Amino acid sequence: MYAVQVTMPTIISHAAVPLAVGLGLGRSIVSRLLLITGICVAMLPDLDVLAFNFHIAYTDNFGHRGATHSILFAICLALCVTICGKSLKDNRFTIFLFTFFSAVSHGILDTFTNGGKGVALFWPFNNERLFAPWNFIQVSPIGVNRLFSHRMWVVACSELMGIWIPALIIFVLLRGINLFRKQSLGSALGTGKVKV
Repeated sequence: MYAVQVTMPTIISHAAVPLAVGLGLGRSIVSRLLLITGICVAMLPDLDVLAFNFHIAYTDNFGHRGATHSILFAICLALCVTICGKSLKDNRFTIFLFTFFSAVSHGILDTFTNGGKGVALFWPFNNERLFAPWNFIQVSPIGVNRLFSHRMWVVACSELMGIWIPALIIFVLLRGINLFRKQSLGSALGTGKVKV
């Protein structure tokens, strides 16, 4: 195994986007099973760290933050889940959109980190590794021996501020919109303005 400092938000923080959106939209739109699927696909791109075991370089197209972090990979992954996800009872369009959004959020979040080689978002059409204009998320070193280090505390604080708090705001906004929509519909039904 290579002693490489892999740079990304911690894998746990990649769950923030599907959690915020899925819980914010509610179970009537995103079922519990689809929410869990979204969390899994949001974390899946980081399996590319296994490439180091096969002597694939970080900057290779199939290295870390390469093909698996691209928009094309997110589309393919969402199509696979939509086609093969027989146990998902949600609307097929909802399944595709939610899993695509969850998967593509991974690469986008990684562009906001302050280290590494960038993200190949537009692979295979453009192999350039990209960063967002603002790099406010501290990179997360991988390794059990670093789990309780001062560095991980710094990373956790940056992820709290840069990922989890914005995700919480998105959740609250979506829940508020849903509540308002349901109350408006309920009022309209109660007054007889809407016929079902």
